[in-house]
Amino acid sequence: MRYALQVQYVGKNYAGSQIQFENGMEKALTIQGELEKALRTLICGNTADENNKRPVKTYFSGRTDKGVNAYGQVVHFDTDKQFVASKFLYSLNEILPDDISVSEMKLVDKSFHAQKSAKSRHYRYEFITRKSHNAFDGDLMRVKFDIDIERMQKSLNYLLGEHDFSSFKSSGTLNPSRVCFIETVQAEKVGDRVVINIAGNRFLYNMVRTIVGTLLEIEGHNLPPEHMKNVLEAKDRKKAGKTVSPYGLTLVKVDY
Repeated sequence: MRYALQVQYVGKNYAGSQIQFENGMEKALTIQGELEKALRTLICGNTADENNKRPVKTYFSGRTDKGVNAYGQVVHFDTDKQFVASKFLYSLNEILPDDISVSEMKLVDKSFHAQKSAKSRHYRYEFITRKSHNAFDGDLMRVKFDIDIERMQKSLNYLLGEHDFSSFKSSGTLNPSRVCFIETVQAEKVGDRVVINIAGNRFLYNMVRTIVGTLLEIEGHNLPPEHMKNVLEAKDRKKAGKTVSPYGLTLVKVDY
């Protein structure tokens, strides 16, 4: 049987979502590692084979980096056991660390795959627009110069549709494909925060954070919104802005 989970987490204390091994041992604390450990405890109990380090293997809709949060991460796993979802979720959330939780669990068809079946992913990036520090800012990035939200939206509009996003990828991108389709992208100002929502079929490594860095370069240097178009068409990472802090980036939803 195959089950799908909707997982939330605060990424600050983890080395990303994806489990990492070195010489056959987990080398860092990850979301996947903690989730699999909790699932192993519930499903296998004391019967887990010590020679099998991953008796329960999970598959995520996509990888998130250190510091990135998720509200709607989707994960699937296979088991030969059947569970009552409400009871299983209660027990699972009691075992998981306080900064990881599971809000939904459902039985899915064997053809479902958390990553390969996904049609689109929705990310949100938030940052503060204020010169002075506030105790409730948390880890969000603070921008001290003025932001013109209408200009910012004009810059973002150039990203809509299907493009080669090579200018916005980091060197760690393993997938050779650089083409992504951006369905929607919107910037809005909520009090002293700027919220950028972006949805697309796929995203390259650090792509959203580099897009935000380019936006801030445009605003900070009063460049025309068309600069975003020029960067996009250049297909050259050196033309884009910096890759900004992961804090403030959240995987909001995955659609199937």
